[in-house]
Amino acid sequence: MVDQVNPRLGEKILDPACGTGGFLACTLEHLKTQRKSVEDDALLQAAIRGVEKKQMPHLLCTTNMLLHGIEVPSEIRHDNTLSRPLIDYGPRDQVDVILTNPPFGGTEEPGFEANFPADVRTQETADLFLVLIIKLLRHNGRAAVVLPDGTMFGEGVKTRIKEKLLSECNLHTIVRLPNGIFAPYTSIKTNLLFFTKGVPTKEIWYYEHPYPAGYKSYSKTKPIRIEEFATEKAWWGIEADGFKSRVENEYAWMVNINTLKANGYNLDQKNPHSPDAIAYDPDALLAEYARLSAEAKNLRDQLKGILAQSLGTKA
Repeated sequence: MVDQVNPRLGEKILDPACGTGGFLACTLEHLKTQRKSVEDDALLQAAIRGVEKKQMPHLLCTTNMLLHGIEVPSEIRHDNTLSRPLIDYGPRDQVDVILTNPPFGGTEEPGFEANFPADVRTQETADLFLVLIIKLLRHNGRAAVVLPDGTMFGEGVKTRIKEKLLSECNLHTIVRLPNGIFAPYTSIKTNLLFFTKGVPTKEIWYYEHPYPAGYKSYSKTKPIRIEEFATEKAWWGIEADGFKSRVENEYAWMVNINTLKANGYNLDQKNPHSPDAIAYDPDALLAEYARLSAEAKNLRDQLKGILAQSLGTKA
């Protein structure tokens, strides 16, 4: 996620649910390769911001930043970014890059949803974070976010949040991850969403990350490895030219925004190249229904003929 978003020296990078600081540590190592002078050290020191609500992970994140060269990690705050009314966040709070894996599968404390506009109020933590991330990105700001499958196909408030995301940001890529990524902590399937704020989405590219050869799942002893993403990186292309180099293959496919709108902003789009893929196109479903109905009628007629013949009467 850090490699593809490509944070640059001089930019402000935020993880609003930073945990022990994994994303921030990777970002610092990424930025260190860009230093060319002593002045760049000051940019590095001022680059990152993090917020963590739990005391122990916050302490570990602060220590992590010290170990990665941040001399005074004062921008790692012990707080809950969702506890502040969304309207209170202004331009001074906005950043160039957000990289995060917000908590999912749980709910926030009662009353927190009142910090958000009425049309996107929910107690589900991951959904609230997605609204917050959109708010905190500057114009042309970039984000990479880990989100569960429930956000992808959920309805109601989730639909309105996805509509907001697609209208305010260019959600250009979704990497669909297989089962077991976070095993044994959770079995929830997850996705990596990459988007840029400032222009609406016209199309979304999906990439279905496959298991390595010989794997049927991931585990603590067989975790996902960064080397597995070499195929995605080679396929990725350049955002500046609209990812013109991208082509569909057995793992990658593109879905137009009109298709997504017609499906109620359902982002849970199946791989059309998969042998067991299910077609959800209405015309295709109606054609299949008509075929099955005709086949069932033919079988009923045959059965009536067989029964009539066995009883010695006319059908």
